[in-house]
Amino acid sequence: MAADSVSFGLRAGERLGVVGESGSGKSTLALAILRMIKPPGRIDAGEIWLDGVNLMTLSDEAMRRVRLARIALIPQGSMNSLNPVMRIKDQISDALRDHGLAPSRRQVEERVRDLLESVGLRPEVAHMFPHELSGGMKQRACIAIAISLRPRVIIADEPTSALDVVVQKQVMETLARVQEDLGASVILVGHDMGLMAQFVDRLGVMYAGRLIEVSPVRDIFTQPLHPYTEMLIASLPSLEQKGTFRGIPGLIPLLRDLPPGCAFHPRCPHAVDRCRVEEPRLREIRPAGWAACHLR
Repeated sequence: MAADSVSFGLRAGERLGVVGESGSGKSTLALAILRMIKPPGRIDAGEIWLDGVNLMTLSDEAMRRVRLARIALIPQGSMNSLNPVMRIKDQISDALRDHGLAPSRRQVEERVRDLLESVGLRPEVAHMFPHELSGGMKQRACIAIAISLRPRVIIADEPTSALDVVVQKQVMETLARVQEDLGASVILVGHDMGLMAQFVDRLGVMYAGRLIEVSPVRDIFTQPLHPYTEMLIASLPSLEQKGTFRGIPGLIPLLRDLPPGCAFHPRCPHAVDRCRVEEPRLREIRPAGWAACHLR
């Protein structure tokens, strides 16, 4: 399973990060929350609660109404997400019309202008095509579409991938500003631990489809609970140790052929016999700090 037995809560206005290597299941988790898993993939079981409603019980049409209006996705790769033959204003207004929020052409144009302004784009961008925009501008256009219906939850799936450092900072500042304006919660999905440290309040670490640690971000970096989290942090480039890079030995296992016990034990330098036969459950190790590790 790409995501298995993942459980967490999200407070109003909170920024929650979900981090892990490629193939850990983090993007699948984001799509599952929106019920956007494409066949042959499927959601076998589970519950997704928002404002007292289990989204898994909604019809496809009702769930379609929830998307963008209450939960919005800022997708990975803005160039592949925007329609290349539609102007930006038409892509934003499509979202408004789809939810019955486009009473007149003038009101739509005003709303599009306000949305572009809120993400730091000039009004003339409304009349441009995606290929006429820079990478950062395209990503901010995606943010404008995502917030067009003032959602309660914003899921950002690696929103700064393929962008240079300066543009990354601009995009994240835009996301922080619109989140504050809306009072929304944010789930930031990615693999950049440095970005997570700067942006999120709480961080969840995924490995082989499972959530193996969830803690306040400051605690994660000062006292990680899981060996995998500790090794992830140790692999970050250091200004003090120039030219030295530390990776994590081995590869993430195939999700269709997981090892018995803890999925991380073949790569863990601290593994004991119990780790090889018994799968650890996620449990509270310290106040607000959860980890799935037999050594804690």
